[in-house]
Amino acid sequence: MDVITTHVNADFDCLGSMVAAGRLYPDALISFPGSQEKGLREFISHHPGYLPPLTRAKDIHLDAITRLIIVDCQQATRIGRFAEIIGRPGLEVHVFDHHPTLETSIRPTGGIIRPCGSVSTILTGLLQERGITLTPEEATLVMLGIHEDTGRLLFLPTTADDYRAAAWLLEQGARLNLVSDFISQELNAQQVGLLNTLLKNLKTTSFNGVNISIAHASCDSYIADIAGLAHLMRDMENLDALFLVVAMENRTYLVARSRVPEVNVGEIMRRFQGGGHATAASATVHDLQLKQVLKKLDELLRLMVTPQITAGDLMSSPVKTMPTGITIAEARDLLTRYNCNAMPVIDSGRMVGILSRKTVEKALYHDLGSSLASEFMHTEFMRATPATLLSDIQEYLVEGNRRFVPVFDGEQLSGAVTRTDLLRHMYGGRRGQPEALYDLNSLELSPKNRSITGQINRRLPAATISLLHELGKIGDELGLAVYAVGGFVRDLLLGVENLDLDLTVEGDGIFFAERFAASQGGRVRSHPIFGTAVVVLPDGSKLDVASTRLEYYDSPGVLPTVERSSLRHDLYRRDFTINTLALSINNNRFGVVTDYFGGQQDLQQRSVRVLHNLSFVEDPTRVFRAIRFEQRLAFRIAPHTENLIRSAVRMKVLEKVGGTRLLNELIQILNEREPIGAVQRMAMLGLLPFIHPNLKLSPENERGISESSRLLTWFRLLYLDDPCQQWQVYFLALCERLKSEEFEEACQRLTMPGRIIAHVFGHRRRALVMLETLQRRLKRGPHVCNSDIYNSFHGLPLEILLYLAARTPNEQVRRYVSLYITHLRHVRRGLDGTALRELGLQPGPRFSDIMKRLLDARLDGEVTSIEDERNLARKLIGAAGDKSVA
Repeated sequence: MDVITTHVNADFDCLGSMVAAGRLYPDALISFPGSQEKGLREFISHHPGYLPPLTRAKDIHLDAITRLIIVDCQQATRIGRFAEIIGRPGLEVHVFDHHPTLETSIRPTGGIIRPCGSVSTILTGLLQERGITLTPEEATLVMLGIHEDTGRLLFLPTTADDYRAAAWLLEQGARLNLVSDFISQELNAQQVGLLNTLLKNLKTTSFNGVNISIAHASCDSYIADIAGLAHLMRDMENLDALFLVVAMENRTYLVARSRVPEVNVGEIMRRFQGGGHATAASATVHDLQLKQVLKKLDELLRLMVTPQITAGDLMSSPVKTMPTGITIAEARDLLTRYNCNAMPVIDSGRMVGILSRKTVEKALYHDLGSSLASEFMHTEFMRATPATLLSDIQEYLVEGNRRFVPVFDGEQLSGAVTRTDLLRHMYGGRRGQPEALYDLNSLELSPKNRSITGQINRRLPAATISLLHELGKIGDELGLAVYAVGGFVRDLLLGVENLDLDLTVEGDGIFFAERFAASQGGRVRSHPIFGTAVVVLPDGSKLDVASTRLEYYDSPGVLPTVERSSLRHDLYRRDFTINTLALSINNNRFGVVTDYFGGQQDLQQRSVRVLHNLSFVEDPTRVFRAIRFEQRLAFRIAPHTENLIRSAVRMKVLEKVGGTRLLNELIQILNEREPIGAVQRMAMLGLLPFIHPNLKLSPENERGISESSRLLTWFRLLYLDDPCQQWQVYFLALCERLKSEEFEEACQRLTMPGRIIAHVFGHRRRALVMLETLQRRLKRGPHVCNSDIYNSFHGLPLEILLYLAARTPNEQVRRYVSLYITHLRHVRRGLDGTALRELGLQPGPRFSDIMKRLLDARLDGEVTSIEDERNLARKLIGAAGDKSVA
């Protein structure tokens, strides 16, 4: 076995040279021996489609390696566990490197070691000599290696070979825009000094609710590439908007970068006679000193940073309230039901106070549960309007140590801003968790209230983008906020194709659906009890529309009670944080993602995480969905979430789930492309006994599931028109060890419809008997005629046939199943009953015998034409004295 590797803390030259070596050694496994540098990790995160197949070092059996190819390294101490086999007798070691050889270097048996700008250049030369071409993706990876090690072909060690290699890679389709995005020159001493000064002077200030960072410095001489420093500082400090102001010689230079739509740096720089785009701009000022430039910048930011954040931008609506006449104990129930820390108290339609959970808990501690809640409410509170500035609300909440600001439209309570709303706005909705070591492939993070219009335009078809704009237009006409939610947004951020669009509307979702359907010539099916509707468009496509709503559960495992609510409460009722992202499609906020619960960070960290600790108690079926998302997305269930699953299993809350709901979740898992991982997780977490107490994952049925996967792949590649319910095949394999009565009990536990039970359970018995008979028949002799195969399998559903092929270890039986599915089941007689009557055969017992005999003859090749069948029929009809036809 050949293995290609490099040094730990791998860089772009390592990756590029491994890719090139992979073309020279096409059967080799490619493996990083350890971690990668940050820049390379970021590239892997954003562009996974460029990578060759990679194998983890720990998954490679060292004893199986016969040739080790090492690139960009000659030191055994830097190649991780592969150092263990260096010096092993018989091992070939090929080294490709551009660094000097030392006494401690590995002694290779092949390869090339010579000075040049990068090892990617050496391997590119070999590819050219051997006439091996590259794909544009491969060429880009190799080009990245050359540009990184040669400092964009400007460092002193750069050679003519490096330029020639880069030119050839460009001809192969290497994409320089990606190279430019990920390769930056190293800083010189002057730039490092300037960077340190700028970081020391960096100050972040809130302008109209937007955090803007400004850094300044003065230099005696000109220092190049301030734009590069701005890019570096923005990424280092994770800044929303950054302005660098640097006085050099007799000029002041400004460089600005912005990630937020509220700060258009191009417009601001134009006030300094400069220019650029909304996200990147610069200016050079000749007639103002540094302090004057800073003062003018401060004035412009206060004037031009829009919009001002107000209560109307932050508030949640509608607001859950409590009446004055309820008791403290009843107030606790309301706060718990709606997951609120504070709630307005209403008397005759007028707000008279606020009751906090803290106050309620203290009252209960003093045994005051039967007292009126209004006796303990806060009666002094801020009366904000939708136009109240964020700064005023911030001062009231923080300095007054308060939790809740009611927002009034006249005397009508129209919304509320909580301390949590303020914190989420200030910190972008991110949970304070450590950064993932490796970013998720293809994920582009966009914090709360930041536009992902770029991803929309790159990743969605034009028709879908147009549909989103049309939906937003109707929302604008009706004055309703409209959002795409759920898996559509999640998969858009992940770069996974998903055009299944779900919409939620802050307001009357059914009314919105009716207006949109009318504008498109479609129709609507509505469900007023739940505030939901399905829009059926003229082309038959469907859109699910829902009013924002919350759910609460009267007891574990039951279906929820639904009430109208705000967007935040609507998202809070969802199963996992990664499904709580809302994408605005109204014109003024098109493409803006709202993330209340840290869903984007969990996408980055590849985590499936619930929103609260009672999630699995309230809806135990979320256990199965957690496993399904984990396996489908190659994520991991977060440790605390997994602990909650185990607690739910110990509490046996899944016993309260109805069979139909359990079956639906199981079907979705078994309909995944490769469900074996999910089934293994179900077994690991103790879920299988909830289907049947004796259901376990043994090596036998695990093998059956794996074989079922292989056979289903084979069946799909036949491109037949016959429908096949793959979940039934996997279910049969999963229940392989159950006895017939136990299998029937499992079907009944899942409340399978009678037709499915008959389809699966009834045929299972017959199929197992037939399989045993066929295997005994094979012991008597290897030959079984086609008619026997046909008569054994005829009438069995495709699902049963594939299950039998997966179940049996007999390869001959599998070939018979394959022959039946692909050929024998389609064989038909040429003669029908009318033709036999014309030949003189009268209806009776012999009629069906002769019909069967003719089909057997056709199957076994005794007859090949209608005339052959007719001659055989005459013989059978004329056979005197026969009571039946053998």
